[in-house]
Amino acid sequence: MLTLEIDGKPVEVEDGATVMDAANKLGIYIPHFCYHKKLSIAANCRMCLVEVERAPKPLPACATPATNGMKVRTHSRKAITAQKGVMEFLLINHPLDCPICDQGGECQLQDLAVGYGQSAHRFAEAKRVVADKDLGPLIDTFMTRCINCTRCVRFLAEIGGFQELGQAFRGEHAEILPFLGETVHSEVSGNVIDLCPVGALTSKPFLYQARTWELTRRRSISPHDAWGSNLIVQSKHDAVKRVLPLEFEAINECWLSDRDRFAYEGLNAADRLTRPMVKTDGRWVEVAWQTALEVAANRLASVAEENGSDALAFLAHPMSTVEELYLLKALGAAFGAAVDTRIRQRDARADLARGKVAWLNGSITEIAESDGHWFLGADVRRELPLMAVRLRAAAKAGARIVRWDDSDDDWRVPGAEPHKLTAPAMLVALAHFAKHLGVALPDWAVGLTQQRSPVSASEFDALSAALRGAQKRRIWLGRPLLAHPNAAEFEWLAEAIAGTLGAKLGWLVDGANAVGAAAVGAQAAETAHQLACAAKAGYLLLNLEPEDFAAPDAVSDSFARARTVVALTPFASESLKAAADVLLPVAPFTETSGSFVNIEGRLQSFTAVVRPLEMTRPGWKVLAALTAMRTGRSVAYTASDAVRDAALPQGWRTQLAQHGLTAIAPAPTLHASAIPAFDRVTLYQGDMIVRRSASLQATDDAKAERGATIPSEEAAA
Repeated sequence: MLTLEIDGKPVEVEDGATVMDAANKLGIYIPHFCYHKKLSIAANCRMCLVEVERAPKPLPACATPATNGMKVRTHSRKAITAQKGVMEFLLINHPLDCPICDQGGECQLQDLAVGYGQSAHRFAEAKRVVADKDLGPLIDTFMTRCINCTRCVRFLAEIGGFQELGQAFRGEHAEILPFLGETVHSEVSGNVIDLCPVGALTSKPFLYQARTWELTRRRSISPHDAWGSNLIVQSKHDAVKRVLPLEFEAINECWLSDRDRFAYEGLNAADRLTRPMVKTDGRWVEVAWQTALEVAANRLASVAEENGSDALAFLAHPMSTVEELYLLKALGAAFGAAVDTRIRQRDARADLARGKVAWLNGSITEIAESDGHWFLGADVRRELPLMAVRLRAAAKAGARIVRWDDSDDDWRVPGAEPHKLTAPAMLVALAHFAKHLGVALPDWAVGLTQQRSPVSASEFDALSAALRGAQKRRIWLGRPLLAHPNAAEFEWLAEAIAGTLGAKLGWLVDGANAVGAAAVGAQAAETAHQLACAAKAGYLLLNLEPEDFAAPDAVSDSFARARTVVALTPFASESLKAAADVLLPVAPFTETSGSFVNIEGRLQSFTAVVRPLEMTRPGWKVLAALTAMRTGRSVAYTASDAVRDAALPQGWRTQLAQHGLTAIAPAPTLHASAIPAFDRVTLYQGDMIVRRSASLQATDDAKAERGATIPSEEAAA
């Protein structure tokens, strides 16, 4: 530890810390632009110049190492004069467009100009003008405002994983621009908007929508993946206008994925459902809530009475809250219907055999701390964009990262070792690797080892040595693998290998509340995907559209053949209108309270940000009303908190799995020729809100993945 003095106050910091770190520890603010605690040091704005005793001139606090006995003055005459001189230079070419700048009111340059600027400047020459750049549908540019702090350049290179922006030219002609005229393709690109200390990079969807002081701010949780990112949702006149990250070091640090940041556009899509509707003689008619509930309950009851309870299936998207799923389960019990949320999973054997909840099997912070990672059938950049950010930090710290999958996608993780293997080849290779390690194999796995291994014994030795050489070893099962028809065989082999190598097994589950759904017990003997393709006589859908399933065509056909389909949904899509008989408008996450359990098993609750639109109602209240109609007993919940406490009582975390499978019922045939390919992970097709975000759908990733689904026959298998 080093001891130094800043503005007369002593402070201790670790060796290697900077003057800026020491000042931050004391709570002393030093003005800055280019410095950011999560980025490398550039020291190019010079705004943080401070006076250091015995130094011949002011030094940048962000780049000056702290030393024992150092005495620093941050607000001395010498420091203030230097800081004011820097501010004068920064404002020489800066345009006076604060009245029309979206950054107005939350601009670092604006704030610091008040304290360090002058009422008039001495620069009489013409100001320079910099051409704006096309960075895609998410980021708007006003490059004349740029002060060349290079935060955006460093973020994309260090956190985003790929240097898509750079600084060209020198002196007054220096400017930030994309390489070769390309746009920015990173799945976390929107963070450069937050990082920009001026109005050079702004949100294109938010442009000119509102002033920051007009917005109401509320905390919330992202419903778009299992990471559980913390959000600040900003609204005006009961309409969501912007979503920003709420800093939470244990989960999303200070970042957001583009999916979490820009999906809000879909909340007010043209097909937003605001009133209950019932299909009568092939026509949709708006009705009162009481009428719609009675029709829904009566039609479901009629199916149960005439066809038996086995003819009903109640299916929900894993973005549904703990409260909604708990009450959906209660409604399912009242009707005797199967309830499930695994909309893309085609194999229930692993969950049944495991008997425990699949999850990360550790904390999110452990990802960057682990030094040996082996990913099986994963596409992390699309599944969990912020996990890729953590992996990049792990790779920079020297972690070994090996991936087996069939994707050509670059994860943008430095030093990652990709091995392209199809699903059949991977299953055979895992069986051979388990045998190579001396695992006692069951008959079905012995049969796999009789097929030729696509991976050599020397490669097995290298992989084993790499994992054994790590102090903290992790084996990860990705979403494509967990959704595979042979997921149980994959998981059994991965668990056997993990046990032999002393590695922890982690499940990269699909859905914001997938862990919560399993903990609540919203899982049946068959997955939601299997139930949707089974042509049941009646379905109740919660936050679901046919497009959410792995095989939307097969699911649409199944729904079309059903006698009754009741949909609790925020949107009335054409596919739902074609399939359903009753549409009940339920609130999206911004208009209701609820809870999610994220991938690390953390329970996070949120409240409504805006009032429900027109006749929209919280989903948990609608489900409680339907249950009361079916049972004849009122459901005694007046707030979502009470439902949450009933759904997840004390000790619920003991349901989280620590190990994989002991035994499974193997599939009828495991020959490589009969094993299908992995499903594809999509960035911007995963839920009904994201699909309606115009900006996200205009990105190159969305254009590439649109319509990319697996064949209906294969998915229904």
